[in-house]
Amino acid sequence: MITVPAPTGPRAFVHPALFYRDLAEYLSGVGDFVRGAVAADEPVLVAVPGTRLEALRESLGTGGGTGITWTDMTELGRNPGRVLAALQEFADRHAGRAARIVGESIWPGRSPAEVLEATRHEALVNTAFAGRSATVLCPYDVVGLAADVVSDARRTHPTSIERGQDRPSPAYADASALAADLDRPLPEPVGPVARLAYSHGGLAEVRAYAEEWARGTALSPARRGDLIMAISEAAANSLAHGDGKGALRLWTVGGPAAEDPGDAAGGPAGGAAGCAAGAVAGVVAEIHDGGLLADPLAGRRRPSLTSADGGRGLWMIHQLCDLVEVRATESGFTLRLHVATR
Repeated sequence: MITVPAPTGPRAFVHPALFYRDLAEYLSGVGDFVRGAVAADEPVLVAVPGTRLEALRESLGTGGGTGITWTDMTELGRNPGRVLAALQEFADRHAGRAARIVGESIWPGRSPAEVLEATRHEALVNTAFAGRSATVLCPYDVVGLAADVVSDARRTHPTSIERGQDRPSPAYADASALAADLDRPLPEPVGPVARLAYSHGGLAEVRAYAEEWARGTALSPARRGDLIMAISEAAANSLAHGDGKGALRLWTVGGPAAEDPGDAAGGPAGGAAGCAAGAVAGVVAEIHDGGLLADPLAGRRRPSLTSADGGRGLWMIHQLCDLVEVRATESGFTLRLHVATR
C-alpha cells in the first residue's frame, strides 16, 4: 500500500509525483490515495485521462466513489493553462478542509508543446497552492513518457513516490528557477505566414485583418469567433501592458492555406506552417510585444469580478484556445494561440 503524506499543518501543501509503470501500479497508488481521502471524509477531485478514469472508478467499486469529483483531464486539460484554475476552484469550494486532488496533466501522446505548457503548470502549482492545506498527487507513466519529461517531473515536484517509496526530490526547483528552461525558443513556422505590425490606435485594424484572414481557413464560424476574440484580447494587452506596439503572425497547420488579406495579388499566406506529424488541424496566431509578464499566474486563475487588472485578457484567451504557448524572455512577451478546426 502506498501512503501519500498528508499536510502537516493547517497551511501545509503536499505535491508529490507518483511514478508508475503499469496499470496495476497506477490503480494501487492512485486508488490508495483516493480511498484514504474518502476514509478521512476529505473532498477529493480525480482529474486524469478518460481511460484511467474509468479504470479507477471500476477498481474503487460501487461504494468507493462516494464524495469523489471525477473529471476527464483530456477535456479539462486540453489546454494545460486551464487546469490550475480548476484545481484551485475545487479547493476553494471546500475552504477550511484539506482537499485532496489527483491531477494527471501529462500523458503519452501529448504534443511537445502541450507537454512543455503542462510542465509549466506543474511548476506553478507550487506557487499557487503555497500556504494552503491540500495535497495534489500527479501520476506519471514512466514507461510511456520520454525520459526528459520524467526528469522535469522531478524538478517540478518536491517529493516523488516510486515503487511504494516516498522520498524528497533532490532535483526539485521552484518555478522561477525553471522559467528560463521553460521559456525556450518557439519553433519557427515552416511555411508562409501572414504578418501585421500594429501600434496604439490599431486594434480595429488587427481585428479586421484577422477576420479577413480567418475566413480563408477551415475554421467554423464559431471557432473563427473564438480566434478573433482571443487575438483581440492579446493585442489589447500588448497595447496596454507592452511597449505600445506589437506584431501579429498567422498561419494554418494540417489544412489548406489561407490567403493574406494584405496581399493584393491574393497569394497564399497560410499552409502547413508549423505542422508536425500528428498535429491537429487548425490555425495558430502569434502575438509578440516588448512587454513583460509580471505575474506568471496571470490567466491561470479566475480573475476577481472586482479586480481592475486581474489578468482578464489572459484568462479569456486560455478559455477560448485549445493551447496557449507562453514565452517571457528578455526580447519581450510572446503568446502563441492554437485553435483547432473541430
